[in-house]
Amino acid sequence: MKIAMFTDAYYPRINGVTVSVHSYAEELSKLGHEIAIVCLEYTEEQQKSSFFDEASDDTLPFKIIRIPSSRVVFSKEDRMGRLDKWHFVKKAMDAFKPDVVHINSEFVAGYFGAIYARHRKIPSVFTFHTLWEDYLSNYMTYVPKRSSRKLGKEVVRFYLKRTDVIIAPTKRIAEVVKEYGIDREAHILPTGIPSSKLAFSKKQNNIVINTMNKKFPSIKGKKILLYVGRVVKEKNLEFLFDVLKEIQKSIPKTALLFVGGGPSLEELKEKSRELGLEKSVFFTGYIEGSNLIYFYKKADVFTFPSKTETQGLVTVEAMLSGLPVVAIGEMGTVDVMQGDNGGFMVKDDKAEFAGRVLDLLNDKKLHVEKSKEAIEWASKWKISSLTPSLIECYRQAIEIHSSKHRKQED
Repeated sequence: MKIAMFTDAYYPRINGVTVSVHSYAEELSKLGHEIAIVCLEYTEEQQKSSFFDEASDDTLPFKIIRIPSSRVVFSKEDRMGRLDKWHFVKKAMDAFKPDVVHINSEFVAGYFGAIYARHRKIPSVFTFHTLWEDYLSNYMTYVPKRSSRKLGKEVVRFYLKRTDVIIAPTKRIAEVVKEYGIDREAHILPTGIPSSKLAFSKKQNNIVINTMNKKFPSIKGKKILLYVGRVVKEKNLEFLFDVLKEIQKSIPKTALLFVGGGPSLEELKEKSRELGLEKSVFFTGYIEGSNLIYFYKKADVFTFPSKTETQGLVTVEAMLSGLPVVAIGEMGTVDVMQGDNGGFMVKDDKAEFAGRVLDLLNDKKLHVEKSKEAIEWASKWKISSLTPSLIECYRQAIEIHSSKHRKQED
């Protein structure tokens, strides 16, 4: 099959949508499918900052078509595709000749995907990655929350109503599809974790950990609570400061390590200093995806406080690495952990959260049991196990689309 994947988020911009699109594109390419990712251009500075240290567009096993873009006022990380570039996209797609269009986002790139599919009468699939009614208020602070929630809902409904097959990464998102008045079943298909994420080298492990110890000498000899992900307000990261202080009452030699970058990084650093935690809280900034395994292996507990997560892929990565998890049981975390699988799923309560972390730190037998359980539980999220279901979604979209046109002709 020839598959065109449209997304407003792709490297060097890093988020769950980026990871999903890239991971599935790689796996589909391995299986012999032709993939074109239609995404946005980024500034030269952004392109040098992260993923492009590891790979560039022309070295990947699939085609990348980048839409000229403009800056976004409310987000330094994001770009907005230029609407006047529709004919550029149409020409590129006409040359590629996709069998199916897979829309992964809801802004200009996603809109172009929807319009192209309709214009050329091509089957389309839409993955409902982001619950925009919750997220928009974090960016559009100048708009009343009620209005931003309504806008977020209507933006997503535009795609849900027009696509042949709907994919939801979690059960909760599938329920939202129904709540939005769409009388169709969504296929539940989480983002898979590629095997490359789990590749471990003793030599590289020594390099990464020695570098960390040199940068943060006071982290040596401490129990490490780890957070991996974007450093943004909606991740509820300040919650972990309260948790850390609670744990240090019992285990003073405990550190909190944030791995990842984002627009709230400096603000979070300042907050840790205000709380007098500068000798216990450490920030690595952006780390290449291939090196995350070494931080998962070094840490004692993965701590995840986000309450707005669609999937929680880093939670799955941590578990596949054998790192027990303590996370707030809301949104995507509920779908991933489904209870105390691979760790402990707790309420939004610092005492309960800290108590479960302490259980893991104090009980070696429990830690070993939860580590084994984590690996076994998370194995179902390996991308090799999930990609056949995505291919089936594409086939269903083609069949549904053909059936619609046969009825119209009759």
